[in-house]
Formats: sequence, structure tokens, C-alpha cells
Amino acid sequence: MENYAIATEDFRDKIDSLYRLVIVASRRASQVARTDSRPLVVTRSKKSTVIALEEVLEGKVSYTTSDQDAEDYIE
Repeated sequence: MENYAIATEDFRDKIDSLYRLVIVASRRASQVARTDSRPLVVTRSKKSTVIALEEVLEGKVSYTTSDQDAEDYIE
């Protein structure tokens, strides 16, 4: 079994902040962990967190933001 590392630098052009990466990957990993969900990429990993990060790297997972999110957070 070949090991490989996913570094935060790999996401520099994919996502605007490390915090957002953690949130997006965490939510997607929760979805992947369910038995009725399938990965969006071909992967050798069985770990939902690694699969989610690979999906973000390949551009298969997206996110949206809005001004309302920021306002809700401030209040």
C-alpha cells in the first residue's frame, strides 16, 4: 500500500482559507461516511476525510457564501 500526503499548499488555488477547507471537507466527509453515499472521485482510500479532501482538490465539491452568513455570525 502506497502512502501519500495531502498538504495544505495543495489547496491554495482551490479554496480561500484553511478554515473554510476544514468546514467544507468535514461536511463532505460526514456525507461520504454514510452507507448510501458514494465518492465523487476514484480513490484508493477508505477514509471519508481523505476522500473528501481529494474531492475538494479535484473540484468536485463546491461551497457558497453570502453576506447573510457573515451578518448572522456577527450578531
